[in-house]
Amino acid sequence: MRRLRQFRAFRKRRELSIVSDRTDRIAPSGILVFSTLRNERVRLPYFLRYYRNLGIGHFLFVDNGSDDGSREYLAEQPDCSVWTTTASYKASHFGMDWLNWLLRLYGTGHWTLTVDPDEFFVYPFCDTRPIDALTDWLDTYAIRSFPAMLLDMYPKGPVDAVPYREGQNPFDLACWFDSGNYMISRNNLMHSLWIQGGPRARMFFEEDPLKAPSLNKIPLVKWERGFVYASSTHMLLPRSLNHTYDAWGGEMVSGCLMHAKFLSPLSAKINEELTRKQHYAESREYRAYAQTMGQQPELWCKWSEKYINWRQLEILGLMSKGNWA
Repeated sequence: MRRLRQFRAFRKRRELSIVSDRTDRIAPSGILVFSTLRNERVRLPYFLRYYRNLGIGHFLFVDNGSDDGSREYLAEQPDCSVWTTTASYKASHFGMDWLNWLLRLYGTGHWTLTVDPDEFFVYPFCDTRPIDALTDWLDTYAIRSFPAMLLDMYPKGPVDAVPYREGQNPFDLACWFDSGNYMISRNNLMHSLWIQGGPRARMFFEEDPLKAPSLNKIPLVKWERGFVYASSTHMLLPRSLNHTYDAWGGEMVSGCLMHAKFLSPLSAKINEELTRKQHYAESREYRAYAQTMGQQPELWCKWSEKYINWRQLEILGLMSKGNWA
C-alpha cells in the first residue's frame, strides 16, 4: 500500500505547476506547513498570521484552480511557495497525492504540519511556548508523529447570520464546541484510532452517526522520505506512525485542530462543492449540509462549551500534555 501511495504521488507530480518557488529560503531546522486549497482568499491573512506566530518557518501550498485571488495573494508572501493545478481534487486522492509528493521533496528531515486553511493547531502550552519547543521535546523522546483531534467550532445562532471578515480571528464568531458526544474505536489494520461525533454527527448525520466525518488527525510529523499519508491526514504509512495513543494506561501528549468550517458564507461554499462533486463518498458530507442548512439550523445547544484555552480542552479530555511539563 505504501509503494502504491508513493507511486501515485510520483505520477501526480506532473499535474503541479510552480507559481512561486521560495523553497531555497527553507531553513535546515524550519518547521513547515503544507496545505491544499481552493478559493480561500478571505481566510488566508489570519491563517498565515496564526501559524507565523506559532513559529512556522515556511508554507507550501497547492492551489486547486482558485479564481478568487488566493493564488496571487500567496505568491506575494515572502515565506510561501505555491504550486497550482486544475486537475481533479478527487482523482488526486483528495489532494493528498500532490501533498505527499511535496512532503517527500521538501519535507524530508523537517517537522511538517499538514493542515487545511480552516484548521488551527492547538497544542499544550501553545499560549506560552513556540512550536519548536514542542518539536524539540518530541525529538528528545524520538516521537515522530503527533495527533490532534479535529474540534468543530461554531457560532451561537445561524451559521450564515454574521459574515466572516478578512483578517478576523474566526473564533471571535465561532467560539463554541461540543465538549462531549464523541465515539472512539480502534482501526486494528492501521493501528490508529477512529473518532467521530460532535456537531456534525448530531446535526447532519443524526440518523446514522457512523457516516459522520472522522475527527482523528495526525498533522504534525517528523517527515522521512518513505512516509506517506494514506487517508487524508487521518492515517499514515508506515503504520507505526499512527500509534499515537497509550493502550496501557496513562496519556500520550496530543493536541486539537480547531476547525473553523462553520462560518458565513458557508451556504455558498456548500453550493460550489456540490456542483464540483470532488469530495469523498460522492460529496456525502456536503449533501448532508445542504439538506439541513436550508432550514437555517443552530449548531449551538445547551451542552455547548465556549472556548477559553488549551487547558480547558485538556480538562475536558480532548487533548493532553502527557508527560511534557
